[in-house]
Formats: sequence, structure tokens, C-alpha cells
Amino acid sequence: MTYEFAKFVHVTGVAMLMGNVTVTAIWKFFADRDGRPTVLAFSQKLVTYTDWAMTFWGAIFILGGGYYMTRAAGIPLTQRWLLWSQLLFFGAGFLWIFVLVPIQVNQARLARGFTGVDAGDFYRTLSKKWLLWGVISTIPLVAATWLMIDKPL
Repeated sequence: MTYEFAKFVHVTGVAMLMGNVTVTAIWKFFADRDGRPTVLAFSQKLVTYTDWAMTFWGAIFILGGGYYMTRAAGIPLTQRWLLWSQLLFFGAGFLWIFVLVPIQVNQARLARGFTGVDAGDFYRTLSKKWLLWGVISTIPLVAATWLMIDKPL
């Protein structure tokens, strides 16, 4: 693999991950506002699908391409901008795995059992938590992206 191809893989991963986390938050917010159980169930299913198709694989591409580039270019992983980028990236991943995914699993289970015209207060509470923690976990991703581009440290 060449440095340029690794860079392509890395940037593609950033586009996949950043695009998915922002777009999913927007359309899920509007699906939650709609409130119809059929819409909520469908949107919850798509959150799971797009997380595996875009967020998970985007993260893998970011890591694979990024670590290959540092190795190929002889850049030590301890450079401040790179070290902070990794810490921010893994911090966001920690929040995704241990906070957001459990919320999504609970919401998916609830959505599969929706009957009637109301999703219920517990689902709405989980949606608010998901949105809040989703925004919080996106901030370090944005910061890491900026550090990768600007390399200020």
C-alpha cells in the first residue's frame, strides 16, 4: 500500500464516520420529533445499520490508513498533534461503545415492541440521552479532525 492510497483510505474513513454521525443525528432528531412508532422503529433500525456500515468501517479505515501513513512517513505516534488526535478519537470511541450503543440497543428493543400510537416516555428519555451523548462524542471527533489538518501542537 502506498502512502497516497493510505491517505485516501484515511480520508474516506473520516468522511464516512463524520458524515454518518452528523447525518444520523439530524434525521433521528426529526424522526423522534415525528413520534409515530412506525417512523421511530424504522429510524432506530437505520441507526443500527448505518453505525455498522459507516461508523464502524469509517473508524477502521481511519485507523488503518492513519497508522499506515505514520509508519510509511516515519512520523512518531508521540508527536503532540498526533497523540492528542488519537486520545480524542479513542475517547469518542469509548463514548460510542459504552454510552451510545447501549442506549441504541435499548431503543431498538423498545422499537421492536411498539404497539399503538405512542412510543412511551422511556423511549423519549433515551432519545434525549442519545442526542446529548451523540453531540458530546462528536466534539472530540471534530477536534481530532482539526488537529489532523492543522497540526498545531
